Amino acid sequence: MNATEQTEIPGFRFVPRTGVIYVMHEAMGHGFSYDDPDWANLGQGSPETGPIPEAPPRIEQVIINATQQQYAPVGGNRDLCQAAADFYNAVYRQDKKSKYTRENVSIASGGRLALTRLASALGNVNMGHFIPDYTAYEELLSVFKAFSSIPILLDAEANYRITPGALKKEILGRGLSALLASNPCNPTGQLVEDGELSEWCDLARECQCSLILDEFYSHYIFSGGGNGPPKMVSAAAFVEDVERDPIILVDGLTKNWRYPGWRISWTLGPKAVIEAIASAGSFLDGGANHPFQNAAAGLLEPKLAMQETRAIQQHFRQKRDYVLRRLREMGILVDAEPAGAFYVWANLSKLPKPLNDGMSFFRQGLKEKVIIVPGVFFDVNPGNRRAHGRYENYCRISFGPEMKKLQIGLDGLERMIRR
Repeated sequence: MNATEQTEIPGFRFVPRTGVIYVMHEAMGHGFSYDDPDWANLGQGSPETGPIPEAPPRIEQVIINATQQQYAPVGGNRDLCQAAADFYNAVYRQDKKSKYTRENVSIASGGRLALTRLASALGNVNMGHFIPDYTAYEELLSVFKAFSSIPILLDAEANYRITPGALKKEILGRGLSALLASNPCNPTGQLVEDGELSEWCDLARECQCSLILDEFYSHYIFSGGGNGPPKMVSAAAFVEDVERDPIILVDGLTKNWRYPGWRISWTLGPKAVIEAIASAGSFLDGGANHPFQNAAAGLLEPKLAMQETRAIQQHFRQKRDYVLRRLREMGILVDAEPAGAFYVWANLSKLPKPLNDGMSFFRQGLKEKVIIVPGVFFDVNPGNRRAHGRYENYCRISFGPEMKKLQIGLDGLERMIRR
């Protein structure tokens, strides 16, 4: 069944699975289970959650008091909202006169729900998005009809990047009032940082285009180094006025704190935006998990977050380099090395048929008990309005799993290619 077909139940449409959910469903049909040591999930969109060298101890218990048995406010627990505001002010805005307050923060049950709240609050505008980008954006951009989604293609020849000048032409030429992007990008790992990110924020102000940045991988930065504090990247550093600048940031515990199962995210932006998405949350979801919000507030203490970030960067850089080396030894190309996140956007075009096709590569990998995500899922195509697909010769390979699983998975892919 394709996305244009109907279900057999009156009134319901076919709802496609996102890339990761699709491949996991298929893998389970081939016998995958999370406790099977022979399987390696190199398609996973989450980081390893256990202890890693030099990281703070993991939280293993949460105490729930009587007041936390009640619903939390739709916009989030006051303490967590304040902790998020304080974190961004301390890490990115110490020299800024304009500061975030708890009224500039909204809490939701994970990143996709935070983005859903934002999408539901948009008006009748053109919203730009990049190709390739996060698979879940496709259905998110399809289901809400108030705005029109406008694709912006990023080329391999340009390392999946766009210059500020070219971005300005896209915003003005296509009449964009909003722009959605992941930074660092899922799946390519490309990063907009420093002066270039500052120019993006300038464009948001100059062109009056709301910049919605998914910053869930903003602590997985591999361009830093040295003995100073670990490098974190956020557009919060370049916001001039938290109330007037049309810059909205989304992050959470899932990736940067390695607590995906907690389903806690936060959105930062002008109070008017925060009020709008709280209203959306009142009918979409009713608010995030209450007990975990209290526990989450302590994780945003800057020194603790810095310690976790330094450990992440050291540990995941080693895994990234290992995966890149193994893939190149197999004849798999990498158009642009990831500067952030924990994915390799792998170019399969030089492999023999049928392995040069991402979907075939995925299905053959299942025979070796290895899971990857075919590249076609990152060709964000809301409503299937474009007939021509892209990225058939690509796949996303995650180095989110622990090193042992990476070794098992890459050994399986190597056997598959040799076979």
